[in-house]
Amino acid sequence: MQRLDSPDWEEWAEQATSVAAPLLAERCASGELCALLARLCRRRPRAAPLPALAPPVRRVLTRNVDFARAPDARRLVRDYISALSAHNSGAALVRRFVEVTHGGRATCPHPRAAPNLAAVALAALDDHYRGTDLPHVCDDDEEQVLCFADILVYMSEYEDWLVVVGAVLQPVPMCAGAMACPRVARRVCRVLAALARDPRCAAHACVAPCRAARPSPPSWLRAAAPTDPLLTYPTHQLCQLWGDMLGSLLHCCSRRKSFLQSMSKQLPDFVLVALNEHPAALEALCLMLEWEVANGEQSQLEIIAALQGTELGMKYYRDLCDRQQSLQRLQAEGGPRRLALPVRATDADVEALLEAGALGNLECLSLAFTSVTSACAHHLIKLPSLRYLNLWATKFGDSGLELIAEHLPRLQVLNLCETPVSDKGIEALSGLSNLRRLNLNSTKLSAEAFETLRRRLPQLQEYDIRYTEAW
Repeated sequence: MQRLDSPDWEEWAEQATSVAAPLLAERCASGELCALLARLCRRRPRAAPLPALAPPVRRVLTRNVDFARAPDARRLVRDYISALSAHNSGAALVRRFVEVTHGGRATCPHPRAAPNLAAVALAALDDHYRGTDLPHVCDDDEEQVLCFADILVYMSEYEDWLVVVGAVLQPVPMCAGAMACPRVARRVCRVLAALARDPRCAAHACVAPCRAARPSPPSWLRAAAPTDPLLTYPTHQLCQLWGDMLGSLLHCCSRRKSFLQSMSKQLPDFVLVALNEHPAALEALCLMLEWEVANGEQSQLEIIAALQGTELGMKYYRDLCDRQQSLQRLQAEGGPRRLALPVRATDADVEALLEAGALGNLECLSLAFTSVTSACAHHLIKLPSLRYLNLWATKFGDSGLELIAEHLPRLQVLNLCETPVSDKGIEALSGLSNLRRLNLNSTKLSAEAFETLRRRLPQLQEYDIRYTEAW
């Protein structure tokens, strides 16, 4: 074999690699060969025969490779990507590499490709920025590693890979030096924005672990907090991003109260984002007041001041006050304890009934076989004394179930037989500590969700799960 210290080694390696291209396309490269090919990419990035090197690189990514035990394999992938980026059309070549590695299908056929590629990108960023001085000063040397931040952005454009990238990024795996670089931060924020926009819990839940406000290791919800961000990014854009992440979590997570409680120490961030008129922050502040999440009179006054600071905030605050006054009026005026609506009743009928009469003492309500949907939940939560609710054979779904689970803590009996509710809504019922009887006959209940519900509601005395997966 040609000596590695020979002055003609690179030229010989280029020729040998081109000739051996068919062989490299069929077999996995050994550790020694990976090291040689990586050196070729590193020493002569613009002259290396990249088409011939592409097959062994993709074989490394798509195989179950332990990079800790095969550092030469990871080095080959990293140096190959750096060689792609070194060309004049480097950005397009790197994007094309990610595209081909994923494949033309909606789902990548190689489950190891995404975590391997993300691991290579993160390792390259960490190697460059670890131990760098703060505050960060951009220089020409970091141009060679920005392509790895781009890879995370390109990967997040694929639905199946977005979940993988989010999982790899949780908790925050980047060093302070990388997040202090504005050019890296800008790319990371694009990934976070994609996670925040995605409606799947598996995607957007990656930005907030169970202890969302913890300082170390931080969640992305903490790292992007606009009052004290780890990411170097313009404040108004951070407010938008943070609000988007907050909105996805509020509208998906069935435990909104416990989530807001875990975030109570980040009240200044809620206030700042609310003053930028982000609807999610305004909604969260209203819920903090309604559920008394904010500790102390001073915090409550601070929230009220923030809500009254903008025109949109005033609208949210007026709606909250009207809702609270309605609850107080209904409870004060009393009314019947039992009520059943006729079969042809609709959401509009439920609204009209609650607007017209005093139902503060209503304990039992039957909407069985009516045409009501989850839309009526916004009116049902105005019944503070409700203990029995019958929704048999209605179109009441998950979103409505999550609302009543949060706002009707006295509920003891709930009939959901033959409704379209699924695990997402049913798991929210775990917050109803007073629930004693539950009918889930003929719903989309799974065995796993039922076991979780039973574990969280040990006081549940009677239940019907016939004609479900849990039966």
